Amino acid sequence: MGAGKSTLGPTLAERLGRPFVSTDEVVEERAGSSVAELFARQGEPAFRELEERAALDVLARRTLSVIELGGGGLLSAATRAGLEESAFTLHLETTPEEAWDRVAASGRPLARDPEDFRALFEERRALYEAANASVCDLDGAVLAAAGVDVSAGTLDRLGELVPGMGTVELIADALVESLYGQRVRVALGTRLAGFHVVPAGERAKTASEAERLWSALRAGRSGTIVAVGGGSTLDVAGFVAATYLRGVPWISVPTTLLAQVDAAIGGKTAIDLPEGKNVVGAFHWPARSVIDPEVLATLSAAEVKNGRAEVVKTGLLAGERLWELETSQQVRCCAAFKSAICLRDPHDRGGRAQLNLGHTFAHALETASGFSLAHGHAVALGLLAALRVSGLESDARMVQEILRPPLAKVDRDGAWAALARDKKADEGGPRLILLDAPGKPRVGVAVEPRIVRAALDSLIA
Repeated sequence: MGAGKSTLGPTLAERLGRPFVSTDEVVEERAGSSVAELFARQGEPAFRELEERAALDVLARRTLSVIELGGGGLLSAATRAGLEESAFTLHLETTPEEAWDRVAASGRPLARDPEDFRALFEERRALYEAANASVCDLDGAVLAAAGVDVSAGTLDRLGELVPGMGTVELIADALVESLYGQRVRVALGTRLAGFHVVPAGERAKTASEAERLWSALRAGRSGTIVAVGGGSTLDVAGFVAATYLRGVPWISVPTTLLAQVDAAIGGKTAIDLPEGKNVVGAFHWPARSVIDPEVLATLSAAEVKNGRAEVVKTGLLAGERLWELETSQQVRCCAAFKSAICLRDPHDRGGRAQLNLGHTFAHALETASGFSLAHGHAVALGLLAALRVSGLESDARMVQEILRPPLAKVDRDGAWAALARDKKADEGGPRLILLDAPGKPRVGVAVEPRIVRAALDSLIA
């Protein structure tokens, strides 16, 4: 009690697009009286019986919800078993001092004396810390629910963060191997059964590379693929994991800013074809995404700029100037924003499409360049086009000032042909993600082809 569940819970539910349920409110509705009145009239044991019944009934519904469990709910062995079977449990961290300050004047039956309150806190601590994850704030709750771990030093703790007990096959790109390969192998220890190097960048995302990896892997169904590198490495490794033995678990370990704020999260995996980017792929959510902002220290200025375009995109969608935050905070906020969107729409059938803001143009430019144009460069240009088509000229000028992307040197007709084949197009022509204003995206907007073509042409030298 006093941890802040009643405040965080409804906000988390809204962010995930799920109903919020308080077991205390269920008890009060059924009993027709408040928790304090139940304590006074029937005593704590009677209340605990009602609380247990309410918790088990709510869990038995098996609906996607955010459930607030009372502070003493975990005293019930039956409730603990129900949670283990049906729920992902978050422990909202607090201190006894903070909690007491919040409830001292609340009149709660178990918040009468500060010393008794502290003793109760210590008595229950072990029960709370057995939760699936401990969090301190809203972003932390979203990240934990999505299986995303953002914290410094996680690269060296990789061995303890890979779930299960089976063997591990490591996939890394050539540059990452030279920088971090030895550290990762040491961290994985005796579980490491195979190590595979792929080319850096989009050259890894080919059918021939996927086939080579399929043939080289030796892990069984209990094995796990660990992918370490940039977005392209994660794309091909995730796709291979999705298709090898009809699907094995995988862990994404992004080492670029672009991958940490975008590619490592949400389970989209793919390889390219000459006809287009990410044409062949699968949804295969990582068992865990392990994000260590410290590894960004080795990035070149060009790679930082590459990732910054995705940070700006996320800020436009969120309606917050995330690009002004310190880098590790940029990573955490962007990762949490994307995690929430993907949890709401895991298979990209609705609101998740907003994450493609600017990408219809970007993918067309990348394809027309033969995938030599950096993804972040293409996204920066794509954002300019999307904002202009949205009628947000001032925001387009702001993005131009922040990112300053040079015009693309690609064939105009080739780029237009690639855009026409975009996955988000339909028989009526291109469908775009636009903004009414920062923080207010519109998905699947039909735009006249001549307007789209003009916006695309404006991005090409």
